[in-house]
Amino acid sequence: MKVAFVASEMVPFAKTGGLADVTGTLCREIASLGHDVVAFLPRYKSIDPQRLELKVEIKRLSIPVGSENELCRVLSYQDDKSKIRVYLVDHPEFYCRDELYGTGLGDYPDNDRRFIYFQRAVLETIKAKNIRLDVIHCHDWQSGLIPVYLKTLYREEPVFEKVKTVLSIHNLGYQGNFPPDSMPLTGLDWDQFKMDRLEFYGKVSFLKAGILDADAVATVSERYAEEIQTKEFSCGMDGVFRRRHDKIYGILNGIDPDEWNPKEDYDLVARYDGTSLEKKKENKRALQRENRLEENEATPLVGVISRLADQKGIDILLPALETILDMGCQFVLLGTGEERYHHLLREFAKKRKSQTGIHIVFDSKMAKRMYAGCDMLLLPSYYEPCGLGQLIALRFGTIPVVRATGGLADTIIEFDPKKGTGNGFRFEDYSSEALVAACQRALKIYTDKKAWPKLLENAVACDFSWTRSAKKYVELYRELAERPVKERGK
Repeated sequence: MKVAFVASEMVPFAKTGGLADVTGTLCREIASLGHDVVAFLPRYKSIDPQRLELKVEIKRLSIPVGSENELCRVLSYQDDKSKIRVYLVDHPEFYCRDELYGTGLGDYPDNDRRFIYFQRAVLETIKAKNIRLDVIHCHDWQSGLIPVYLKTLYREEPVFEKVKTVLSIHNLGYQGNFPPDSMPLTGLDWDQFKMDRLEFYGKVSFLKAGILDADAVATVSERYAEEIQTKEFSCGMDGVFRRRHDKIYGILNGIDPDEWNPKEDYDLVARYDGTSLEKKKENKRALQRENRLEENEATPLVGVISRLADQKGIDILLPALETILDMGCQFVLLGTGEERYHHLLREFAKKRKSQTGIHIVFDSKMAKRMYAGCDMLLLPSYYEPCGLGQLIALRFGTIPVVRATGGLADTIIEFDPKKGTGNGFRFEDYSSEALVAACQRALKIYTDKKAWPKLLENAVACDFSWTRSAKKYVELYRELAERPVKERGK
């Protein structure tokens, strides 16, 4: 099959979060299964054409945006290892900025124009290069208009005659909602701006567009596919999802086992795997030393690696920290986010200096040292579409303590010391008390010299590599390709 990935970010080219990891890794995995994959993303300022030896595919391409046409250049990168060709939409005015979507003051005010242009440029490039595809796999709101375009403005184009579309929702909290005056920029008729189409609480919603017209809507875990159809987690779109309930699929994200491999990671003090877990203790001592904590093997070292926001459960974590430390734990945290949490965490660290290490930064190498050195990782999220932290933690033999939501619920099974089954600890109620209770259960097992090694053994034995997920996506692509074109979007 021939599949196109359309995304606003992708490793190794541009990244703000997990979306880039997913798109970059998943398309390589699908290619490794023998399929022909191409990818499209903007050519941002950080993408150096000379360093990457980018080729000019199209020198001048006219892209309609509203009543005007703007020129663009299309570059390409050929990944010789995966055989994937990446097309980069080059328009310096739109994409040569310091950040991908906005600054600390907020989103760029022309994000509607920037990503309308990107989506039209993708379709115009496919036309110009006559790229015959089976599936276009769109990711998040930045490519949500493409399924609509294929049913309207590009409906009669022969190159798109048999193309089916998948829209992946990585986080429903980001919807691409813009004022009504964005509607003319899309090139779509005003009859699309109504409640049962693109209008969403008085705005134009790029994500709603994709949900309604894609042949399939995929979320990044099975539980999240269920949760987004409820009022609590739908971000106002529960009615939209109910209309498409039979076209919603939950496919769990994975991790790259080569990237997250403590046996081959030279950023660690001691490298190890499931057969040499005793070396993990060396990483724990190093992490304690780095954070000026007492180097005591018996003291449980609990970590948080997270964006500091309500979605990640920081509002229930903070009231629980005093109790967790009173239970004899040490605590280290890495992350950035809302300024109020920066302040509260720094103040807490001053009070409990001998037991805490707080790092309000983004540091990928420190994150690896924490995955390797912590005994437990807390993920108390209010909602979590998939979550990669718990998957990485399992790989490193660090035990997740999670709230049972989204992908956290799909991947973490409560450890049963009698049966010796399970890979972590979980709690249901979104409260500090429930989080503390889960930590208490974890600490009880931590002191059990028979149960804890068994739990570690279970954790490192888990396989959440991308191969399994990629096969499920290919099954979905094949199912869509076999559907008659006349059923598209229904």
